[in-house]
Amino acid sequence: MIPHIDVSIESPEWEAFEARTEFVEKVIETAVEDCGRQLTEKAEISIVLCSDSFIEGLNRKWRGIAQPTNVLSFPMGGDQTTQPLLGDIVIAFGTAQHEAAVAGKPLRDHVAHLLVHGFLHLIGHDHQEIAEAEAMEALERTILGHLGIADPYAAPSLKETVGAHERA
Repeated sequence: MIPHIDVSIESPEWEAFEARTEFVEKVIETAVEDCGRQLTEKAEISIVLCSDSFIEGLNRKWRGIAQPTNVLSFPMGGDQTTQPLLGDIVIAFGTAQHEAAVAGKPLRDHVAHLLVHGFLHLIGHDHQEIAEAEAMEALERTILGHLGIADPYAAPSLKETVGAHERA
């Protein structure tokens, strides 16, 4: 079941990102189809597209880290087959844009990766242990491959930057 996706734009930087809502929906739909989890038919996800200063405030409040990050996930927890609200994914434009440029990747590909990564956190995946990280990365590669996006972990600089955040 494809969840209802609420996209909120909290920074004018995202206005130049063409077809934001359709893009987010396509990425999340692909992630749902490939994740192997059954969701309730009333499932909902909130996506917040924000600035670095916005995400820095969240990062400080929830993780005690006074700097921006690329993506934060706020899972609601519980059983995804019965709980309607899966949680929130928050992505910072400036950080995502910088990481994409450093890695030589299109911004859309990197944002897709951040969305997939955030979604997997919402449904219980993590990367605290090596085995968990390997399983999560493999699933990310599969989902992104179905979107026509190259392996995001092929470039060491991108692996380091994506692995630099944690689930809130």
